[in-house]
Amino acid sequence: MIFTETKLKGAFVLEPERREDNRGFFARTFCQHEFEAHGLNPLVVQCNIAYNKKKGTLRGMHFQNPPFQEAKLVRCTKGSILDIILDLRPASPTFKQWVSAELSEENHRSIYVPEGFAHGYQTLTEVSEIIYQVSQFYAPDSASGVRHDDPAFAIKWPLEVAAISELDKKWPDFKS
Repeated sequence: MIFTETKLKGAFVLEPERREDNRGFFARTFCQHEFEAHGLNPLVVQCNIAYNKKKGTLRGMHFQNPPFQEAKLVRCTKGSILDIILDLRPASPTFKQWVSAELSEENHRSIYVPEGFAHGYQTLTEVSEIIYQVSQFYAPDSASGVRHDDPAFAIKWPLEVAAISELDKKWPDFKS
């Protein structure tokens, strides 16, 4: 795997190293040893799938509060998305900054979301499917989020929002 660190320390975009032949290609998308070598949390306790019907669907910006903070490895297996991660670590020099990466079935990229980050995405195609590997079990009482359009972050989404949950619309303004 090729690990490219973003401007947000500890957050990486991963690309598979393809072994190609006349059949197509084979590549690793996860390796505990490689994650540990890059200082990333390799623990996977749960895998999730999100299926979206509509282009412009927005999910996020989600995270879990301590002590249930989670690292995520996110990959789009059908369609394409603009994935956004937001640094919510108060002691970080990139606190309240965000980065984006296009993940698609064509580019096979993943994004590693460290603990202490909010995560969300917007679908760029009519049908999309996203796979999450997470380091912590879902803890509903710890689940939280920030609004996708909170002026504290000035996130630039590529499309008008076509679908969003009522919960994601109603996260309160961020207070640092």
